[in-house]
Amino acid sequence: MRLVVIGAGAAGMLCAAVAAAGGAAVTVLEKNEKCGKKIYITGKGRCNVTNTATGDAFLRNVMRNPRFLLSALARFDSEDLMAYLARYGLALKQERGGRVFPVSDHASDVTRTLERAMAQAGVQVRLGVCVQDILHQQGRVTGVQTDHGVVECDAVAVCTGGISYPSTGSTGDGYRFARQTGHRVTELFASLVGLETVETWPQAAQGLTLKNVALRAKKGKKTLFDEQGELLMTHFGVSGPLALSLSSVISGMALDQIAVSVDLKPALTPEMLEKRLLRDFEKYTNRYLIHALDDLMPQRMIAQVLAAAGVDGQTPVNQLRAQSRQALAAALKAMPLTIAALRPVQEAVVTRGGVHVGDVDPRTMASKKIQGLYFAGEVLDVDGLTGGYNLQIAFSTAYSAAMGVLAQQEES
Repeated sequence: MRLVVIGAGAAGMLCAAVAAAGGAAVTVLEKNEKCGKKIYITGKGRCNVTNTATGDAFLRNVMRNPRFLLSALARFDSEDLMAYLARYGLALKQERGGRVFPVSDHASDVTRTLERAMAQAGVQVRLGVCVQDILHQQGRVTGVQTDHGVVECDAVAVCTGGISYPSTGSTGDGYRFARQTGHRVTELFASLVGLETVETWPQAAQGLTLKNVALRAKKGKKTLFDEQGELLMTHFGVSGPLALSLSSVISGMALDQIAVSVDLKPALTPEMLEKRLLRDFEKYTNRYLIHALDDLMPQRMIAQVLAAAGVDGQTPVNQLRAQSRQALAAALKAMPLTIAALRPVQEAVVTRGGVHVGDVDPRTMASKKIQGLYFAGEVLDVDGLTGGYNLQIAFSTAYSAAMGVLAQQEES
């Protein structure tokens, strides 16, 4: 069985290594000058390889087509992945929220481990080779056309990624291959990306990370998102873990129908916050209001909260009226954010949308249209939240694709 894997990212390298270890003759074609280019920038260069969540807990963090992953995750979950990487020499550690990283905190070690797995299995890796077309006759794969000529094969695994971070080589090639071979491709959106805001208070606090805050989003009476964590103020609006997760929920929705707010004090009920304000104001009774809130929030947020509350910061604390205090408390519990747009997909961590899962066998990742054609990783219309879920999806689907190739080998 001759397998060509298109793309040497996380999915491509694992698929190649597993298939070759099972006896397939595997060639990886990668248009970049090195393997795993996107891996190097994941997890801020640390590479959050997976998450220890399993079963329904894992699927709750998958935003699109989670049920499609049932077979793949049952076959190769986070425990299987960690054991596999450890077998090839990668030491791992678990951090908060079930996130798993290399002990070294170097994403490059993940790439080197997968390269080692491929080398030991006898995978041939050809760098700087761009695949132009997938060749097929009578509904069966026959090879691929590259800028270096034709490579004949019996199976092709498309592991090209999406269109996020195109500088890493994810330029949408897989979607083109899918369409050319008769597969549906759903509409593509940015996911896990920063949010541009109408309000300018985030820009005024640019560079500030708000910790232990809650970000909430509603559409009418329906709560779309309500999570606590970190929010980063930027030149365009907000980013950081909370904003990225929210983007995954609202990507593709009509943004003008979504109301978003930030609770700066989620641990305090309105009644508790009222008591806290009274206590602080008693402590700083002889100060102006703008100088009496340092104990309650980051200094760079004080003017922004006062403006949102419509309260004059130059008001002496001992002259502050109850109405103004209540407006201040309300602003602390719900700083408004109107989302104007999601940042461009080129800045997104992952792409939402992709090869329609109805055209792919969920057990083997095999195409239902062309025999010998497989899809794995971000190219599929499956995406998750931050925390290691997307890489696990890539690895699980890649493993299933490799096993599908090996099953095809046995049948031929």
